Amino acid sequence: MNVSFNGLGALSATFEAGEGAKAGLPVKISADGTVAACAAGDVPVGICEKVRGGYAAVQVKGYATVAYTGALALGAAAIAADGEGKVKPAEAEGKGRDVFVLDMDASAGTAGILL
Repeated sequence: MNVSFNGLGALSATFEAGEGAKAGLPVKISADGTVAACAAGDVPVGICEKVRGGYAAVQVKGYATVAYTGALALGAAAIAADGEGKVKPAEAEGKGRDVFVLDMDASAGTAGILL
């Protein structure tokens, strides 16, 4: 790819780190001000960037590279978690987070999305 979207519109928020929250994983709101790893079908609030001292930095907006599974395609998409640390196409309309898929690396199983 001849262009880079890294850092485009990135916005992160700090949450308390709940069960299973780890860098690189899609996370969900699990309690007031707390995120946890997504289970299969959960709609992610964002992608966990790091966990330290019981707190998680979560990217909630902007360009992010995520691991994916399923028939994700370039362009507008709705995503949900697969329960294994990846995102997948949402199974039904209104049951996912709307994103734009800007680039894909099928051999690495990653996609660049705009949250």
